[in-house]
Amino acid sequence: MTRLMIILLCLLTACGRGVPDDARIIVAGDSVMAWNRGANQSVAARLSARLQQPVGDVSLSFARITDGPSLLNRGPLNITRQAEPLRAEWVILNGGANDLRANCGCQSCNATLDQLITRDASDGAIPTMVRKLRQTGARVIWVEYYTAPRFANSGCLRPYRQFEQRLARMAAQDAGVTLIDLDATFSPQNTALFAADRLHPSALGSDLIAAAIAAVLQPQLRASTTR
Repeated sequence: MTRLMIILLCLLTACGRGVPDDARIIVAGDSVMAWNRGANQSVAARLSARLQQPVGDVSLSFARITDGPSLLNRGPLNITRQAEPLRAEWVILNGGANDLRANCGCQSCNATLDQLITRDASDGAIPTMVRKLRQTGARVIWVEYYTAPRFANSGCLRPYRQFEQRLARMAAQDAGVTLIDLDATFSPQNTALFAADRLHPSALGSDLIAAAIAAVLQPQLRASTTR
């Protein structure tokens, strides 16, 4: 994909991106979150519909956790920079897939994994980002990746499984961090959940992700309104 095509796609997926003044919940991350935004069917849009309240959305396709070689990856296409200015009760995050694919191509990924999150989850770009969000008072929901049909039964699953194990250790260390495992609800055999590229979510898939997030948020939101 040429640089011009990337810029045009980023501009397209940025439509509808923003944070309402009264948003208590903000979604940040990569294309899994941003997909279907043009049809108002992104994860944030579906979450807003399910919760019946505004949800901010700063996610962008091609976004990475760490800086990439292009200047495009050093602004809002860097998820840590997306998250840095956020002030909300809840921040919904994902990310890391673009780092793993670009930096190690599913081969010899230990260095990239350590850059994202160390084995004991004490250091790396992700724990640093999450700690900064927690210091603002935000609670964090990290949405793990599903297994996409494009990568099912491939060598790419091994580094992703290691990544998930490290994220689970991070969540276990902080009660204010919740992990959602999309593999619990997404099956790569259910093609209705995936876009034509067999990687990104269809509108139905985006809604299923929103449903998993809403299941975590709804009891918390009800409890906060009755205090």
